[in-house]
Amino acid sequence: MLPIAKLEAVARRFRELEHLLCSPEVLADHAKLQKLNKERTDLEPVVAQFARLNDIERRIAEDREVLADPELGELARAELPELEAEREAIANDLELLLLPKDPNDAKNTIVEIRSGEGGEEAALFAADVFRMIVRYGETKRWKVEILSVSEASAGGYKEVIALVTGQDVYSHLRYEGGVHRVQRVPATEAQGRIHTSTATVAVLPEADDVDVQIDDKDLDISIAASGGPGGQGVNTTNSAVQIRHIPTGIIVKCQDERSQLKNKAKALKVLKSRLLDIERKRQEDALSAERRTMVGSADRSMKIRTYNYPQNRVTDHRIGLTLHKLDRIMDGDLDELIAALRTHRQAELLKKGGAEDRPAEIE
Repeated sequence: MLPIAKLEAVARRFRELEHLLCSPEVLADHAKLQKLNKERTDLEPVVAQFARLNDIERRIAEDREVLADPELGELARAELPELEAEREAIANDLELLLLPKDPNDAKNTIVEIRSGEGGEEAALFAADVFRMIVRYGETKRWKVEILSVSEASAGGYKEVIALVTGQDVYSHLRYEGGVHRVQRVPATEAQGRIHTSTATVAVLPEADDVDVQIDDKDLDISIAASGGPGGQGVNTTNSAVQIRHIPTGIIVKCQDERSQLKNKAKALKVLKSRLLDIERKRQEDALSAERRTMVGSADRSMKIRTYNYPQNRVTDHRIGLTLHKLDRIMDGDLDELIAALRTHRQAELLKKGGAEDRPAEIE
């Protein structure tokens, strides 16, 4: 049963916003104009579908009134099944549109990928997973900026941290958080035996200043010479910045830029997102076990997906989906996987009454 009273309230608020957006007071205040315009944009799909529903209901009522009419009754009987099917489809759309939005969904996202079990092969797989996400981002016209990287001696990454910016990044990448497992024959394997390796992915919504407040006295900041590959300029410049958050013990180091200020800004960006993630996890731990099993809030220690190269197979263990197109998926073709995960999550939200976890500010 649709909450008609709630839909009517949304429609009233939409009309109110249209009036406010034309007022001189709002037009003169850019910040307020932007905020109200975003609210209007968010409500518009709901209002449009509700208007369609009302129109369909009116037509159904008119058809039922003339069922006994000798001239119009036959036409009405022929039209009613089509109208009732359309009403059901619109009602289903409205149920999804009324689900509370996660405020993080539209945010840019920090992706942290680390090699797991499997030694050198795990580092190579971590690089493959990073490339997969980068290629997927290219299909969405997102921008990927590496914030920090630690390369393995035989190739691949021990760790790579990147900021992904664009439209609705977190709403898509949230499903990539967890342990990714690969089954394949490493290039160094002489006898052709299949090895199993893992890479761990953490997906953190970028924290805004209003989300996380950090006191300077809680930070231990140290400067050192940058290390690793990169040539003479990197090795001789005291630009690497390490920040330790004293209350939590979190340590973040950035050294990819020659500027101390740029490295410090990148490190703070990662630190704030990790602190926001800690608070989100704390809230999730306070929920029931049933709520925590919902796709989209998987712990990074959970094995979410297996990539089997000999069979060209990818299996997502959270929803039991297997696709035989590993080559395309590793090249960034994640749409089918992510669409299935989003559909499953929406179904779980509907089943649980539309409840959604909201992050709180960190004091």
